Amino acid sequence: MSLHILPSATVLSDFRVARLLERLQAHAPGLKGLVVQDFFLVDGEASEAELRRLLGDGPEQLPTADGTLYVVPRVGTLSPWSSKATDIAKVCGLAGVKRVELGRAVLLSGVAGLPAAALAELHDPMMESVLSEAGQLASMFAVGSPRPLRTVDVLGGGVAALEAANKDWGLALSAEEIAYLVDYATKAGKNLTDAELMMFAQVNSEHCRHKIFNAEFTVDGETAPLSLFQMIKESYKASPQGVLSAYSDNCAVVEGHQAMRFFPESDHHYREHAEPVHILMKVETHNHPTGISPHPGAATGAGGEIRDEAATGLGGRPKAGLCGFSVSNLRIPGFTQPWETDLGRPSRMASALQIMLEAPIGAAAYNNEFGRPNLAGYFRSYEALTSDGRNRGFHKPIMIAGGYGNIRAEHVQKKAVVEGAALIVLGGPAMLIGLGGAAGSSMATGAQTADLDFASVQRANPELERRCQEVVDACWALGEGNPILSIHDVGAGGISNALPELVHADDRGGHFQLREVLAADPALSPMEIWCNESQERYVLAVAPESVALLKTLCARERCPMAVVGTATAERLLRVEDPLLGSDTVHMPMPVLLGKPPRMRRSSRRAPQQFPALATAGIDAKEAAQRVLRHPSVACKSFLITIGDRTVGGLTVRDQMVGPWQVPVADCAVTATGFEATTGEAMSMGERPVLALLDAPASGRMAVGEAITNLAAARIDKLADVRLSANWMAACGQGDEDARLFDTVKAVGAELAPQLGIAIPVGKDSLSMKAQWQQDGEAKTQTAPLSLIVSAFAPVIDVRRSLTPQLAAEPATALLLIDLGNGKNRLGGSILAQVYQQLGDVAPDLDQPEQLKAAFALVQKLNQQGRVLAYHDRSDGGLFAAVVEMALAGRSGVSVQLEGLGADPLAALFNEELGMVLQLRAADVAAVVSEAEALGLAVAPIGEPTAEDYVRFKHGGRELFADTLEPLHKTWAETSYRMAALRDHPDCAREEFAATGAPHDPGLSVKLSFDPAPKLLAPALGKRPKVAILREQGVNGHIEMAYAFHAAGFEAVDVHMSDLLEGRARLADFAGFAACGGFSYGDVLGAGQGWARSILFNERAREQFQSFLANPERFALGVCNGCQMMAALQSIVPGAEHWPLFRKNRSQQFEARWSLVELLPSKSLFFAGMEGSRLPVAVAHGEGRPEFRDAADLAALKANGQLAMRFVTNAGAVASHYPANPNGAPEGITSVCNADGRVTILMPHPERTIAGTVGSWWPQGGDDKRPWFRMFENARAWVK
Repeated sequence: MSLHILPSATVLSDFRVARLLERLQAHAPGLKGLVVQDFFLVDGEASEAELRRLLGDGPEQLPTADGTLYVVPRVGTLSPWSSKATDIAKVCGLAGVKRVELGRAVLLSGVAGLPAAALAELHDPMMESVLSEAGQLASMFAVGSPRPLRTVDVLGGGVAALEAANKDWGLALSAEEIAYLVDYATKAGKNLTDAELMMFAQVNSEHCRHKIFNAEFTVDGETAPLSLFQMIKESYKASPQGVLSAYSDNCAVVEGHQAMRFFPESDHHYREHAEPVHILMKVETHNHPTGISPHPGAATGAGGEIRDEAATGLGGRPKAGLCGFSVSNLRIPGFTQPWETDLGRPSRMASALQIMLEAPIGAAAYNNEFGRPNLAGYFRSYEALTSDGRNRGFHKPIMIAGGYGNIRAEHVQKKAVVEGAALIVLGGPAMLIGLGGAAGSSMATGAQTADLDFASVQRANPELERRCQEVVDACWALGEGNPILSIHDVGAGGISNALPELVHADDRGGHFQLREVLAADPALSPMEIWCNESQERYVLAVAPESVALLKTLCARERCPMAVVGTATAERLLRVEDPLLGSDTVHMPMPVLLGKPPRMRRSSRRAPQQFPALATAGIDAKEAAQRVLRHPSVACKSFLITIGDRTVGGLTVRDQMVGPWQVPVADCAVTATGFEATTGEAMSMGERPVLALLDAPASGRMAVGEAITNLAAARIDKLADVRLSANWMAACGQGDEDARLFDTVKAVGAELAPQLGIAIPVGKDSLSMKAQWQQDGEAKTQTAPLSLIVSAFAPVIDVRRSLTPQLAAEPATALLLIDLGNGKNRLGGSILAQVYQQLGDVAPDLDQPEQLKAAFALVQKLNQQGRVLAYHDRSDGGLFAAVVEMALAGRSGVSVQLEGLGADPLAALFNEELGMVLQLRAADVAAVVSEAEALGLAVAPIGEPTAEDYVRFKHGGRELFADTLEPLHKTWAETSYRMAALRDHPDCAREEFAATGAPHDPGLSVKLSFDPAPKLLAPALGKRPKVAILREQGVNGHIEMAYAFHAAGFEAVDVHMSDLLEGRARLADFAGFAACGGFSYGDVLGAGQGWARSILFNERAREQFQSFLANPERFALGVCNGCQMMAALQSIVPGAEHWPLFRKNRSQQFEARWSLVELLPSKSLFFAGMEGSRLPVAVAHGEGRPEFRDAADLAALKANGQLAMRFVTNAGAVASHYPANPNGAPEGITSVCNADGRVTILMPHPERTIAGTVGSWWPQGGDDKRPWFRMFENARAWVK
C-alpha cells in the first residue's frame, strides 16, 4: 500500500469551531481550544504534485501535536465522498489511485484526549471513526480476507439453536416463524445459512410484509371480517376511476393530462412529445434510521422513495417531493417554552433538537443533489405526560418522504419476467451498511442493542442515484423499445429482498452468482454481500438480447451495473459462491415468500375520560404569543430555504408565497410540461394529538386537512383526488391495536368511499415506541397513533392556484366556511398543548358531505375568479390562519368573532376543519347564499384594512391586536433560533432583523425591454445546434435544453463521457451550456472535479480551449456549470480576472427567489436587458465569488464584465442576508469574458422560462417569462 496524507485548504469555520468547543468543554472542562483541519488520504501510486493538482492546494504538512485526533469515515466502510473523488481521479488519468478519502484532524489544546461523551460530540459513530494516532490511518485501506458463511445447526439444535441466532443477529423472528423454519429445515434435511436466515427475516419482517395490516383482528371479542389492508382497499373498490395501478407496484399510478413532454431521444437530440403524462404517487417513512442517525437516516429515506418512483412499471421519472417530521419537544437552548417538559429519552437516540437540526438537511441535501424539488411538508412537535400518567411523544420520530412523478402510458404495467431473462443490479456496490434495517425498523427503538441499531442505518450517495435515474430515463425514452421487463428498487432487505421480489410476481425462481455482485469491500461475508442495504441500487429483468443495449446506456452515464443471475422456470432461489465453493442460499421460493401462519391480533377498547380544557385565566394575548411560537404553527423557513424548489423548471407553487416570500402555501403545484397549463398538486394532513382523545376522529381530520389544503389548486372534482395513507402506531401497547383498527375502518372503509376518493397507496410503521433505562427504572414513551395523509390530484389550470396572500384590492371581505358547524371543540389543539393540557373532546368531520360541497364550491368560485386569497384552518385555529394571510399580504386585518360562538378563545383557537376566503365585498352575499344552499355553515368574519394592525374582536371587546412586524417576528422566532444554531448565526440574525420590516416593498419587476417573444426560430428558419453539457451528477439539463429549444436552437444532450470517448465534438456546436447540479457530488469543491476532468484530459482540454477561443462560438455556465467554468479560466480568453466560487457565507445551501439587477455588460446573453430588475431562482451551496484581490473586481467593472448583481427589494446593492444569499461582494453573481461570448452566473434563469412557473410573479404576462430574452439574444447572436 502506498499511503499519501495531504492537508486540505479547508478548515472548519470559526463559528462552527466555537460551537464544537462549547459542546466538548461540557464534557472536558480542561479543553482550552481546538483547530479542525481537513486532510486527504490517498491509497495508490501517484506523485505528490499530481495529487496536489487533483485535490487542490493546502498546507505542506498536517499539523500534529499530542492529543491530535483523526476523524475518518467509519473503518471498514467506503464513504460516498470517496467513491466520487476516486471517480474524478480515474477520469483525470490517475489510474494508479485506488481510493481517496477525506478526514478531519482535530488538534486539542489543554487536554491530552477526550472522554467518551465528548467523542460522541466530535463525530457521528454511525458514519465515522475516531483514531488517536496518525499511524492508524492506514487501517482505512486495509483489505481483509472474505469472512466465512455461517450455518446454524438446526438439524442438531432445533428450535433452541435458531432462537439463539435470532437474538444474536437481531432477526426479530416470531416464535411461529422459528417453528416454520425448523420444520422446513428438518423436512429438507439441511441446516440454514446465515444468509438464508437474514434474508428470510428481512423479507418477512413487519416492515416488508405488513403482517399487522394483513392480520386477523379481534376487537372486544368480535372478529373482523376484513383485515386493515382490505379495509383500505374498500376505498379503491368504491372509486377505481382513473387509477391505473394500485397496491401492486412500488407506486400507485393515476391518470394525468395530455401534454408536451420534452426529453432527448436515442440520437440525444431533445424533442417534444405529445402524450398522456400519467402521475406516480408514493409516500414512505424512515423513522427508525432517522431516530438513530438523523442526517443519513432522513437522506436515505428521501432516496428510497425517489427510487420507488423510478422503479414503477417499466420506469418512471420523479418530479416533486414532500417531507415531514414528527418529534418530541425541541427545548431550544435559551428558548425553552413553558410547555416543554423534559421526560427523559434513550441515550442512543438523537434528541428532537438534534433531529430537527440534522435530519431536514439530510432529506433536503438528497433531493437537492438528485435534482428533485421538495415542495411540501409538515412539522409536528409533541411530548407530554397525559393526565392518565402516560408518556406520549415522538422520541421515535416520524420521518416522511414522498412525492410524485410521471410515467408513460405504455410503461405503467410491468412485463413478464421470461425464463432466461438476465437479472441485473444497477447502481452502487455492496457495503457493510444497513444490515438488518428492515428488521430494525420493525422493532421498538431501544429494544435491540446499540450495535444492531447502528448497523441498520444506511449511507446516502444521491449523485449515484442521479446516474441510475439517467439510465432509467434513457430506457423509458425508447418507448416500445424500452429494454426493461421489470424493475424494483433495492430498499429494506437489500438485494436479498429485491431479487426474489423481481422474479416472484411471474412465478419464477432465480439462479445467481454471488461474486458477480459488485462489492466495495473484499472482506464481506456471503451473507453481508447478499443482505446488506447499500443504497442507490435497483434490480432489473432484461431480455438477454437487450443486455448489450443496457450496458451501452450505463457506460455513457458511468453507472455501475452487473448481470448477477438469470430467471428460472424452477421456483428455486439459488445463490452460488464459487470463491467459497458452496451455495450461499438454496431455498425454494414458496418457503421464502410463502404464507407462514397468518398473524392474529386481539385487543380491547379502553375509552378514557380526560378533563375538559381549563381556559379560565388564559389571557388571549399571551395565548396568541405561545401559539405562534409552537413549532407546529410557527414559521418553517429554516426547513424550506435549505431545499431546492425550482430544479426541473416546472414548479408553479412552492411553500413560499408572495413578494415577501412568506412560507404559508397550502399545497404544491407543478406544470405537466413547459408549455402546459395543466399540472399536478399535492398536500398533506395529519392530526396525531387528537388520537389521544378520539383516534377515528384524528384520521378523519387528517383526511380533511389534506383536502382543505389541496383545495387551493384548481382541481376538476373531488373524485380526482387520491390519497396516500401512512400509518404510525405502537401496536401491542395497551389499546393501540384497537385504536388503529377503528381508525383504519373509519378512513378506509367509511370516509374515503363517502367522499368518493381512493387510497391506492400507503405504508405502515407500527413499532412507534421508545424504551430506555433511567436511574435504574425502565421507561417507555408511546407515540400517538398518527395517520399522515398525502393528497395528490391532476390540476386542470395551474394559473388558478390560490394562495393565502391577501390581495391589495379595495372593498374585500373574509368569509369562513366552518366545517365544524360552530362546535368549536378545543381538544388536542395547540392552545391546549401550550398550557400543558389535552382537553376532552376532539374536533371531527361530522358530515363528510359538507367537505365535498365546500371543495366543489371553492373550485367553482376559483374558476369564476371570485376567490382572491384562500387558507385552510388547522393548527393554531382561525387566529393562525388569518395571521398568516395578513403576513403574506402585508395587510392589516380586522376580524369580528361574534358570529362564531359565545366563547372567544374557542372561536379564536379551535382547529375544526374550515376554509377562509377573501372575496370582493360585492360577492359576499351571493356566496353566502350559495354556500348555505349547499348546507354549509358560513360566516363573514371581517376584512383586510389599510392600517398596520391585525385585530380580533368579540362582543365589542378587543381580544388581540398587534402590528405586523412584531407579529411576524413572534411567528418567525422559532425558525430563527433553529437557523442560528445550525447555520452562520450572523446570517440568521440579519434575516430575523429584516423580518416584517414595515418599509420593505417586496419583490418587484422592472424591465428595460419589451418582453414579448421575438419569434426568432420561424423567422430564421434554421436551428443551430447547442450542446447541453452535463457531467455525472448534473441535474438541470432538461430545463436548460428547453430554454434553448424554445429560442430556436437544436438542443443536443452531450455527456462529458461523449466528449472524452469521441462520440461527440464541441466543434460541431454553435455554443454550449454547462448546466446546474452537483457534478461528482461537489466532493472537491463545487464544479472543481468537472473542471479538472477537462484540464487534466488532453482530448477534453484541447476541445474546450479551441472552442472557447473561437470568436464564432458562445458558452453559458449556470450554477454548477458556472463554478466549473470559473475553474477553467486559464483556457477562457478574457477571463483572467474571474473569481472562483466558494461556500455561501451562511455555510448552508440557499434556495431563494432573489431579486437581481442586470448591469450594463458585454454579455451577449443580456444585450438590451441592462437596468432590468427581476426575481430569479437561486439554489446553491457554494455561490460566493472569491476574487484574488480588489484589482480583479475593479478590472471586471472597468471592462464591462460584471453582468448581474443581487439587489434589495428597494433596488440598492444587496449586502445583507438573505437579499444577498451567498455573501457575494457588491452582490455580484454573474460575469462574462472580455468579448461577452462566455457568461457564467450562479442563479437559474433557465428555470423561469415558462409563463406559469415561479414562486411569485406579477399578475398577467405572456406565455414566457422575461428571462426568455437571454436565450433569444443567444439565438440572434448566432449567424
